[in-house]
Amino acid sequence: MSVAPAPGQAAPRPRYRLRRALGEAASVALGLVLLIWSLLPVYNMLLIALDPEEGETEFAGLIWPPEPSLESFRVVLVGGYWFIEHFWHKFGNSLYLGLMTMVLTLLIGSLASFALGRTRLSRLRWLASAPLFTYAIPASFLVIPFHRVMHVYGLTDNLWAVIAADVTFAVPYAILIFQQYAKLIPIELDEAARVDGGSLAQVYLRIYLPLMAPALAAVGTFALLYAWSEYIYQYLLLSSERNMTVAVAIAQFFDADEAPWNYMMATAIVYSLPPIAIFYALRRTMTAGLTFGGVGK
Repeated sequence: MSVAPAPGQAAPRPRYRLRRALGEAASVALGLVLLIWSLLPVYNMLLIALDPEEGETEFAGLIWPPEPSLESFRVVLVGGYWFIEHFWHKFGNSLYLGLMTMVLTLLIGSLASFALGRTRLSRLRWLASAPLFTYAIPASFLVIPFHRVMHVYGLTDNLWAVIAADVTFAVPYAILIFQQYAKLIPIELDEAARVDGGSLAQVYLRIYLPLMAPALAAVGTFALLYAWSEYIYQYLLLSSERNMTVAVAIAQFFDADEAPWNYMMATAIVYSLPPIAIFYALRRTMTAGLTFGGVGK
């Protein structure tokens, strides 16, 4: 049933409708192109991993292996190749490194933002921007001084050396995000809690942290992904097989003259699954934070 236009309101012109339809079609086409372009490397990884002939299918130009096999994933999971021996131990090192980086980044960042934004230290709020100057220098330039510092403190070939480096580069971003998000939380809640006899620790634990949950989820995911994908510091600060991570083990494939590409891609796919799972597990919390921010404004 057609609806007549309201008095004084012109009916939509056919040219406008055509322009709108063309704009929507162009947007969908552009989205599909970007989606395919983004997923193409992942598809190539899966293609090589499923190839029983050490990844020759992808290099031959075939879009799918003639006889796809999960043998590469089995070899990775059981550590059946010398590059990925003790795979689960290396995976545990990577997981420990990522989780500790996430926890320490959230702890230090939330405490710093609470002190600078919700206490008497708010007059020194300009200090919150000072750590951002660490991003002015590429992290690769600081790896040699960092290696020297870790050697002085006896942390050579120690996972905590890499954790310290990752936390150093993740905390400035965490403080910035926490401070911006904390502006959406009324300061009157803190004042009411203090009037009722609550201490600063109680305000931080019972009011500040629960209301900051969406920002904590977003920054925690960022810190975990940063530590998970970082390679230079792991490679230079970890030297023993006992402390090796999966990222360093994957890089060893490039040092061999005849590296099995299907094993390397299968290892990379398995290695990428935990952060993806964590991201989707925290997606609702992060979405709630975005909604809260839009309403609060």
